[in-house]
Amino acid sequence: MAKFLEAEARIFKGICMNCNAKNPVGATKCRRCGKTYKIRRKHKKKAAKASV
Repeated sequence: MAKFLEAEARIFKGICMNCNAKNPVGATKCRRCGKTYKIRRKHKKKAAKASV
């Protein structure tokens, strides 16, 4: 979706399902609450619409 890889890394973050914290792309646990396996990726279509 994005024109270069750095933009994809900024736009498509991981979101914690427990506390809604933004996490890095490769995260396996939340940086705020510490839950594991509760991280989903942001939806690319919704993120692309918001950034335009």
